Amino acid sequence: MREVAVSLFRAGHCVHPQRATIRGGSVRPVIFPALSALIMHPVEGPIVFDTGYDPAFFAATQPFPERFYRWLTPATLPEGADVASQLRRAGIAAGDVRHLILSHFHADHIAGTHAFPNAAIHCAREGLRAACSSGRIKALLGGILPALLPPDIATRARFFEEAARVPLLDALQPFTDAADILGDGSLLAVELPGHCPGHWGLVVTDARHGEHFLVADAAWSSDAIRRNVPPPRLTSGLLGHARRVEQTLAALHALWRRNPTIRLTPAHCPECAAEIEM
Repeated sequence: MREVAVSLFRAGHCVHPQRATIRGGSVRPVIFPALSALIMHPVEGPIVFDTGYDPAFFAATQPFPERFYRWLTPATLPEGADVASQLRRAGIAAGDVRHLILSHFHADHIAGTHAFPNAAIHCAREGLRAACSSGRIKALLGGILPALLPPDIATRARFFEEAARVPLLDALQPFTDAADILGDGSLLAVELPGHCPGHWGLVVTDARHGEHFLVADAAWSSDAIRRNVPPPRLTSGLLGHARRVEQTLAALHALWRRNPTIRLTPAHCPECAAEIEM
């Protein structure tokens, strides 16, 4: 695999009772950060994986019925904490981002998509089809805000399902193969079914950490992976398929057991977010 450099960004957070995200959890509210990743490619330059929250999220949840999304999942985004603003402070113009990778189409992962107008959008055909084919109410129930989809997404989309399939390293067992997004082995998309239609993660060789698996919402936390404790079936069944959520989490747990040094990054993991601030 071709080596890249990965940096995580925290683009706001939401609040849920812990029990909604892990069986046996507390009823107390817990902050879940929305993580995005900047991937510096030696040829393609800056690449963004997911976008977290963005001011566009709050605009999209201003009208009814979309406002229920904001009420049911209270979100906070400090001024200047959107990914595009953070990249600008790091000296990277949003217009220079040529590739945007979306793990899935939930609003807290795509809200900042509008900020990267020059980027090809790499995503799952299944996920985009589900996001575009639902009416406002059905989309809302599925965690999708159609207003966040760029109007030209059909022409910019590059689908994981159409990329060349390549075998993964033995160190990533029980995951065996992936979609080679750029064709150079640097960005390998791995299907992680269950959370919602078209949910994928990304494997890279991180210059600082070796194999790095960005697992999006296949788990709410690193702790859930280590202990193999899924969300309640009611929670995972609302958005996706509970049994597949459990199977995917079990596979991640098996990977961690076989290779405990591998870096696994769930998109809402407080432990991973804390490392950003160290």
